Amino acid sequence: MYEQIFDPVGGSLALSSLVALLPLLTIFVLLGVLRMKAQWAALISLGVALVVAISVYGMPVGMALSTAAEGATFGIFPIMWIVIAAIWIYNMTVTTGHFDVLRRSFGTVSSDQRIQAIIIAFCFGGLLEALAGFGTPVAISAVMLIALGFSPMKAATVALVANTAPVAFGAMAVPITTLAKVTGIPVDLLSSTVGRQTPVLALFVPLVLVLMVDGRRGVRQCWLPAIVGGTVFAVGQFVSSNYLSVELTDIVASLAAAAAIVALLRVWQPVEELTVERLSETEMKGRIATATASAHAVETGDSSRNSTATAVRTGPGSGGGSTDDHAVPHDSGREVFKAYSPYLIIIAVFSVAQIAVVKALLGAGTLSFGWPGIDILTPSGSAPSAATFTFNYLPSAGTLLLLSGLITMAVLSLSPRKAIAAFVATLRQLKWAILTVAAVLALAYVMNFSGQTITIGKWMAGTGKFFAFLSPVLGWLGVAVTGSDTSSNALFGTLQVAAAQQAGLSESLMASGNTSGGVLGKMISPQNLAIAAAATGLVGREGDLFRKVVGWSLGFLLLMCVLVYLQSTPVLSWMLP
Repeated sequence: MYEQIFDPVGGSLALSSLVALLPLLTIFVLLGVLRMKAQWAALISLGVALVVAISVYGMPVGMALSTAAEGATFGIFPIMWIVIAAIWIYNMTVTTGHFDVLRRSFGTVSSDQRIQAIIIAFCFGGLLEALAGFGTPVAISAVMLIALGFSPMKAATVALVANTAPVAFGAMAVPITTLAKVTGIPVDLLSSTVGRQTPVLALFVPLVLVLMVDGRRGVRQCWLPAIVGGTVFAVGQFVSSNYLSVELTDIVASLAAAAAIVALLRVWQPVEELTVERLSETEMKGRIATATASAHAVETGDSSRNSTATAVRTGPGSGGGSTDDHAVPHDSGREVFKAYSPYLIIIAVFSVAQIAVVKALLGAGTLSFGWPGIDILTPSGSAPSAATFTFNYLPSAGTLLLLSGLITMAVLSLSPRKAIAAFVATLRQLKWAILTVAAVLALAYVMNFSGQTITIGKWMAGTGKFFAFLSPVLGWLGVAVTGSDTSSNALFGTLQVAAAQQAGLSESLMASGNTSGGVLGKMISPQNLAIAAAATGLVGREGDLFRKVVGWSLGFLLLMCVLVYLQSTPVLSWMLP
């Protein structure tokens, strides 16, 4: 039996917090200062957490290792299981060429660069965030903008700033489901709360993109599509996260916003268009293939940038090596429908899974058991809820995505052999990401179970009610360093809850503030900056990119800090579920 203690160093909460911070400081220094590969930084930090848990907190060695094993297992299933299935679907659309059809569908909405920034970076980028996640939305959005005539620097900065509001619900809402697991707060409550925070960002991001592209003139001439796109996206996020499905939030919001802008452009056009010459379709496809490979290379630490290329372009609408000029290939209505079908299939599958009878059947495929080797009591005399592991192999979002992928395979007329090859390629592409996520979750579990996280939370709660203002800053810092909202939630989720309990604040609000603040750190994270630079040919100019976007990151962060603080008071508490 291990009884948690929170002030093991001389009975001092402050001194104990300094020691408990060592694992977090380690991963921040290794990633942010030494630029070590994420998987090795996470493993080393896990080792530091184990040493602190065993030597300072007195946690038995076997129990410390067992908690790490549970965290790593949760990182693999269900977290990376969801990501693997989602990216497999995305890779199948690339293999068949239907990703190109979808890209062209978005790219031909308008020839005005200001509207293109909203459609490509914000709407299409949000759709990519829903499935592909990681650095793919930034890489592909940026290179598409370059192909449409944007300068590399402007394309990269627009793509980075746009990749904010969708991040909290990215990769089928993995950041939210991870936060729910580590904090014990119901996922629906967290989804509803975040869904009343990040939509506020969505209202302003398209306007900022227009301002970045064409200054004040752009805002004067294109404020209407920016407002329409941002508002519809925000409403879509709110409705889906609160009433439909947390996993479908970004898909619903992105498609709805794009459809609204398309409808608007049928009856409205800017008084003058901001246009430049675009690249040919063949060159655009080549650049996207290179950008995707470069993004994967940055994520995996492979300097060769060749091992993770996924640019197989042989399907419908792929262009077949066409050498024509700047003409955009005409895609049939059938091919356009097939290009959108994976997202429609996912919506249908997840919707059917919510039907009471189906939900009950899927629920039968769930096993819950106490994780072996963990015998822990909190100061209140109860066992931590995370000591029970839930293996929901049927209702898991990853399993539903796998089913969606099988249906997609048939709709896209992809042979089983090629679908399996795409799945194997996905596993190869994500091998280091799987190790990183498993190590980060193991680190979080060790810190949570041993009491290190709660020690830090109790210490930070000394700021009182003002902690509500600081809550998003923690999430922002976590993502700025790790490049992942999921990792930030794993590291700081329990800390937010512990501080909230001590300060008399809403646990769900502080945990959600971590997620919502975190999305604003992604545009300045070294990993995302490196991906944007690699995709746009700006390698070595990451510092320039940072200076271009850091102001927007801090400005939006201040907005989120004020919002969360006011939501913790009677002024805006009515916004909360």
